[in-house]
Amino acid sequence: MGKSLVVVESPTKARTLRKLLSRSYDVTASMGHVRDLPKSQLGVDVKQDFTPKYIVIKGKGPVLKSLREAAKKAETIYMATDPDREGEAISWHLQEALRPVNKQIRRIEFHEVTKDALKRALAHPRDIDLNLVNAQQARRILDRLFGYKLSPLLWRKVRGGLSAGRVQSVAVRLVVDREREITAFTPVEYWTIEGRFTPDGPDTAFTARLVSRDGTRFGTPLEENVHVIPNEAEAQALAEEIRRQGYRVLEVRPGERQRHPAPPFTTSTLQQEANRKLGFTASRTMRLAQQLYEGIDLGKEGTVGLITYMRTDSVRVSPAAQQEVREYIRKTFGEAYLPESPRHYRSRRNAQEAHEAIRPTAVARTPEQVKSHLRWDQFRVYELIWKRFVASQMASAAFDTLTVDVSGGPFLFRASGARVRFPGFLALYREAVENGEENGEGWLPGLAADQTVRLLAVDPGQHFTQPPPRYTEASLVRALEELGIGRPSTYAPTLETVKTRGYVHVQDRRLVPTDLGMLVTDLLVEHFPDIVDLNFTAQMEEELDEIEEGRRDWVKVVREFYTPFEKDLKQAEKQIVEVEFPEVEIGEPCPECGRPLVRKHGRFGEFIACSGFPECRYTRPVGIGVTCPLDGGEIVQRRSKRGRIFYGCGNYPACKFVSWDRPTDKRCPRDGGMLVEKRGRRGTHLKCINKECGYSEAPRVAQPVPAS
Repeated sequence: MGKSLVVVESPTKARTLRKLLSRSYDVTASMGHVRDLPKSQLGVDVKQDFTPKYIVIKGKGPVLKSLREAAKKAETIYMATDPDREGEAISWHLQEALRPVNKQIRRIEFHEVTKDALKRALAHPRDIDLNLVNAQQARRILDRLFGYKLSPLLWRKVRGGLSAGRVQSVAVRLVVDREREITAFTPVEYWTIEGRFTPDGPDTAFTARLVSRDGTRFGTPLEENVHVIPNEAEAQALAEEIRRQGYRVLEVRPGERQRHPAPPFTTSTLQQEANRKLGFTASRTMRLAQQLYEGIDLGKEGTVGLITYMRTDSVRVSPAAQQEVREYIRKTFGEAYLPESPRHYRSRRNAQEAHEAIRPTAVARTPEQVKSHLRWDQFRVYELIWKRFVASQMASAAFDTLTVDVSGGPFLFRASGARVRFPGFLALYREAVENGEENGEGWLPGLAADQTVRLLAVDPGQHFTQPPPRYTEASLVRALEELGIGRPSTYAPTLETVKTRGYVHVQDRRLVPTDLGMLVTDLLVEHFPDIVDLNFTAQMEEELDEIEEGRRDWVKVVREFYTPFEKDLKQAEKQIVEVEFPEVEIGEPCPECGRPLVRKHGRFGEFIACSGFPECRYTRPVGIGVTCPLDGGEIVQRRSKRGRIFYGCGNYPACKFVSWDRPTDKRCPRDGGMLVEKRGRRGTHLKCINKECGYSEAPRVAQPVPAS
């Protein structure tokens, strides 16, 4: 009896499977796709029902030859590619290539690279799912028609090297629209007032917020039916009146609340949390997750996949995994930390419920146990996945709450406190974005109704309404998912594409559109409104899902898209005039040839260049108008290889000054160092560039008014 052949995509996965399977199986890797549409032509016969013309990818000839030789000798061929559309399509292309030499081809599917999962998969082989293949094929053809037809138009009308895509163009539009919201935003000033009270001395002081006066509530410009304190004059007048009152506790309201754990990770939530907690880009997170999935050498235990498949939009967990984690929680934390029954979470609409959430393949492999076998970045991602999964099946956290109303004359103040009564899942894991329930509120001193309290100080605070924040990678992925745009496999490559094409750049970990991104978005909105319409793009994703489920014909879906798109394309070709970025002289001669220097627009925005290009290739970044503290040169904005903005001296490499934070022309009052702009959750503030100094300027607020 001959050996069977197992085919996977990657050499790493192949090495893991060789160690997990018996000697009756040979394992080989296809190195990803072996066939695709040609790069040199459209490769789609539009007139013949969009028939694709697949060719062997350049460089894959020897791989296919080797696969055919192995297939001839095999008793059965098992396609063990990833369990999604892309993996199914790779298996189908391999089947088409290998069927002439061996017709015994089956598909096996597993969501974790472990011995038990492989055993189950080999016991239940199936045929290749053509609905899945057709959904991938439809997406590939749509993207080819979109990119191959639209990108050349951008090359001719705007600049070479540009591209447009179904998902990437919508992603850029979201960033552009948000930037314009911010630009158009007009801050509105408003004030709040806090009082510092004590029942018997400074050690028992607590802070309460002014809630109302004579029953009229105070609030912000964003609230309805409230009085907004508009300026400092009114705030100080109220403060003076507040100081003249006597105060007592009107009411004490104890209470309790619970906080429930978050579901285990999907692809998008893993990318979001890794971005917020670890600062990792979506592509880096997925690269590390793939390594953990495909297999890690654990020494004596051998090579094994540490996590389940990392491209999923489902939060489902298998009953066996639930039972395993519940037993771990019982033994490690105790019975109190275990809910009465396993937690079940609801996936978003259209999620692939055949998949599971991202979880460890064995809860017993704690992060500390495998740490010595992982690189630090692999460890951080595994720790995140492991803790999130275990926490998702733990008991809720319980909080005691206390609300105290303090009245004096016409004024009502309110203080709130919260403290953890039972930590539950918080004993193990906290999400990156906390809502401040137990953090920041603190607890309140022992108070009783009708108790007299003394006012220590009145603190009027100035505020301004804030524009919506720029997207981070995390918040953009969340927005795309909530809008139904893209799928787990598309988020990371989409973000990389919009950065490498120069449509957006990263500044202080936030996405900022370039002039080019705004220009291309405006062209698409004007001439291809459907392409960048959020609802249209989301609807297209739903139709691809329907193809996968066998409810739609892929040819009809592609035709419904292409017919109006082709009309828009012909119209745009006539209407769009060639875009020219004017070159503006800056009044300086080129230091290399003496010709005038000009300000130009490039892939990542403006830069200074010689007007004698291409004979003279002198360029430099645009300065920010701040003098370098080391040699007096002008500080310029630069970009790292990963697209992140930083600031350096224009005289580099002679001067090595560098800062991730934007320098200013202001000086530190303590040590005379340069002050730089530091972005935080509460906005931008100035801090000293010298870390050992520690000086920082908080946003301006009025000083507390001591009570008499």
